[in-house]
Amino acid sequence: MMDYFNYQRRKSSEVHIGNTPMGGDNPIRIQSMANVSTMDTDAAVQQAIRMIQAGAEYVRFTTQGEREAHNLGNIRKALDGKGYMTPLIADVHFNPKAADAAATEVEKVRINPGNYVDRIKTFSFREYTDSEYAQEVRKIKERFVPFLNICKEHHTAIRIGVNHGSLSDRIMSRYGDTPRGMVESCMEFLRICVDEHFTDVVISIKASNPAVMVKTVRLLVRTMENECMRFPLHLGVTEAGDGEDGRIKSAAGIGALLADGIGDTIRVSLSENPEAEIPVAQKLVDYIQERKGHPRIIASTARQYDPTSCDRRNTRMAEDIGGTSVPVVISDRSEGGNFEFNRDYMPDYLYIGQDNPDNLPDHLKLIVDAPFWQPRPNAFPCFIASEAEEMKRAESPVKFIRLTYEDLTDNVLSIIREDKAAVVILSTYHQNGVGEQRAALHKLWEANIDVPVILHREYREKEKEDMQLKAAADLGALLLDGFGEGVMIQDRHIESPAIDETAFGILQAAKARISKTEYISCPSCGRTLYDIQKTIARIKAATSHLKGLKIAIMGCIVNGPGEMADADYGYVGAGRNQISLYKGKECILRNIPEEEAVEKLIQLIKDNGDWQD
Repeated sequence: MMDYFNYQRRKSSEVHIGNTPMGGDNPIRIQSMANVSTMDTDAAVQQAIRMIQAGAEYVRFTTQGEREAHNLGNIRKALDGKGYMTPLIADVHFNPKAADAAATEVEKVRINPGNYVDRIKTFSFREYTDSEYAQEVRKIKERFVPFLNICKEHHTAIRIGVNHGSLSDRIMSRYGDTPRGMVESCMEFLRICVDEHFTDVVISIKASNPAVMVKTVRLLVRTMENECMRFPLHLGVTEAGDGEDGRIKSAAGIGALLADGIGDTIRVSLSENPEAEIPVAQKLVDYIQERKGHPRIIASTARQYDPTSCDRRNTRMAEDIGGTSVPVVISDRSEGGNFEFNRDYMPDYLYIGQDNPDNLPDHLKLIVDAPFWQPRPNAFPCFIASEAEEMKRAESPVKFIRLTYEDLTDNVLSIIREDKAAVVILSTYHQNGVGEQRAALHKLWEANIDVPVILHREYREKEKEDMQLKAAADLGALLLDGFGEGVMIQDRHIESPAIDETAFGILQAAKARISKTEYISCPSCGRTLYDIQKTIARIKAATSHLKGLKIAIMGCIVNGPGEMADADYGYVGAGRNQISLYKGKECILRNIPEEEAVEKLIQLIKDNGDWQD
């Protein structure tokens, strides 16, 4: 059984991939995917070298057909000639013959169960009898086994790569758009591999929604364990986007699973040049692995907790914190009198330490240290206590108390159970902070104490990206578990408005609080026939004020309509410099010239009443 409090990597089987094995006792591998044409040998070789020099341990190329598959052999030879032996991976969709060909040329082939044999997704629903369904699975085996035999002959590994956005109509008809459907799509292929004694298999189950991704991977691990399988896992959040949002979303989803000990290779999918992904992935892996050998945390899992459902812990309301309210953001302004704000990301509470300045607007909710607490006319002051006895000294709309797991004695538990104004600011300074905060939250839950909890972490990072990745991995893991009625991040080296924006970004990545436009954008690959990075910038410039709207920007149709199922509008590559626009899953405009597409997207949003000036 998995230990959610003490970090230890899940023991997986070893997979042989060229000269770089994965799983077992091997390190967590870093990889990325090229975005140049696989038919452009020189460009492919040069980009692969840049990725390898940045730290990529595997390099993946899109492989639309047999021509691309065989040209991977030329790319392999050219890289070998330059002394680069890094394994290459063919990425195949819709075309089993391309997978067969690629297996003779490179070290690993990725196939997608959603489109390997099943028909192209049409979002149509059909009732299958058990015998009809079994017949469809037999068709998969008839086509899949010859591919496995080719892989055996050429010592080629495979990845069974399930994407939330490309589940087949068959799977959708029986299981729906659910984690169980994603897992079953994978297991159909894994069971065939086991029957055929083929063990060089890696698995991925990805989604653009980190909450879906985390629940589904945990369910897959549980399902494999029940069937005595220990295949290694490739982690990634698909279509994470670019810039800070893409990094935060990826760190939240990948970090939550790495914290569980799950994951043997990762890819951070950013809508940027592929070599930009690799340092981000490496920082994330290095940070999680700092937990190795940490002091043991003695804790037990609350009986109510199911890691594959991540239901939120129910809490009472203390003013506007807890209950059904969205999580709050507390901003630390206790040193230096820094009261600058980004008006788009205004915190809900300000912690001001020992001060109680008169020059702040009355509507701001202030938190002062308990010994310095004073009621403020026409304002909303509250205090933060460092010990339970301080909570009794005055009446306040909210009584914050800073606690760690070790502070949760029977006396403290009794006080925070009875004082309905109490809100816990849960701090940790443990080497495995996520594990210790999980332990505290499970203890409260098991004791049926419904006090709201603010997740607090303190960092000492001098670079904003480092702070964002660590905070997203730490706080995102807990939020995705279903914990936390607010967040508080401290870092003395980073400007307060940047920390506030990060806090809101983490809440949005965990689907806990929406504060801005949500963009679902793919990292692009050789299938993308337009400049996706410039397009994303144009669309963001035009729509970033549409708070709460979800816009998908997809390079092609492989995952496009399916991954956009959660989006309000979609912008999808349909051919060279041609775009199709979607409202939800419905294609509204087809094959628009690229130069007109952004303006037509804006008009589509306006026509449907979702535009704001």
